[in-house]
Amino acid sequence: MKPGLERINGLLDMLARPDAAYPIVHIAGTNGKTSTSRMIAGLVSAHGLATGLFTSPHLDRVEQRFELSGRPISGDEFAEAMAMLAPIADLYEERSGDGITYFELTAALAFAWFADRSVDVGVLETGLGGRWDATNAATSDVAVVTNIALEHTEYLGDTIAAIAAEKLAILDPGTDLVTGDLHPDALEVARLRAAEQSARWFRYGLEYRPVEATLTSHGWMCDVAGIYAEYRGLDLRLRGRHQVTNFAVAVAAVEALFDRALDEAAVRETAAHITSPGRLEVLAIEPFLVIDGAHNPAGMETLVAALEEEFAGVTWTLVFGAMGDKDVAAMIDALRGRVGSAHSAAADSPRAMPAASAAEMLTVRLGIPATPHVSVAEAVAAARQGFDHVLITGSLYVVGEARA
Repeated sequence: MKPGLERINGLLDMLARPDAAYPIVHIAGTNGKTSTSRMIAGLVSAHGLATGLFTSPHLDRVEQRFELSGRPISGDEFAEAMAMLAPIADLYEERSGDGITYFELTAALAFAWFADRSVDVGVLETGLGGRWDATNAATSDVAVVTNIALEHTEYLGDTIAAIAAEKLAILDPGTDLVTGDLHPDALEVARLRAAEQSARWFRYGLEYRPVEATLTSHGWMCDVAGIYAEYRGLDLRLRGRHQVTNFAVAVAAVEALFDRALDEAAVRETAAHITSPGRLEVLAIEPFLVIDGAHNPAGMETLVAALEEEFAGVTWTLVFGAMGDKDVAAMIDALRGRVGSAHSAAADSPRAMPAASAAEMLTVRLGIPATPHVSVAEAVAAARQGFDHVLITGSLYVVGEARA
């Protein structure tokens, strides 16, 4: 990681600022960013507008980071866009003497591709934090902060308030702020930031909220009270009560963007067709195989709550892998009492915790047998032998390899 916006701004200047060609909804937060971003893009698209979506990280192909009105960029389109961008990036590096990071390059590609495709709205998910994230080189019309928990403390600070300040730095002057279900310390930071930026502030639980949610066989039947209207009988086809919260945030964000109530049919259509790959996603029925990209303690607690509500009484066979720079002990502790046996594997990343270390920690902290494996694929194959319910979690990288 190389903090700073000078490289991305320099590159965007050489590209004639493609990020200025369309209004932007910018999403930050500890968890729920990708799901909420996909919901926002889906709602905008359902109103007949061409919508560019940039999310990260990808699960198994870099092309998954870029979508146009629900359609991922094709391999050929990605190659063409990168072929146009690469010489300009090389020229910037030659002139500045500073190397552009991988994330900065993908963000620049998103800005440029969206402009080339004449999108009506761009929806951008931050990679890490907000203040120094490459996506923050653009000026947004609506800033969204889903939630705040302790993560990446070495970069963002070691308190909720400090992390909130970094994420809320995406709010630009005179624009709109939509906040999700925030910790009180984060709410105070949001209040101060909104006042400082003369922004309109729409708060979860006050200006908008989920009204009711009932579990169904495939997700949730819910009502959402938005900023300008109430939307009833929404058939949200995603698992996990937290997705109802995410959908309410998304509705409020698009209402703020449009400055009006949304078309009810468009909201219904989005709820019924939205997907969020790798987030409490059922991959197989026999054996029952669930994947979830929970990769921090707060995310794991949310996952466990969803499993308890939707699959009560199930004892899971676990496939687990995590990045070594996470609070892995706290993540594992959240699974206590829900797992009968475990298999560990390291994703193909230099940051990954070794499988043997993860297996030892699983055994010590959960008191269950845990077997290390040389690959995610091997761990998944072993877990599926003779077990009824398999859960794969701990890292989006592990989930991506399991899903590939």
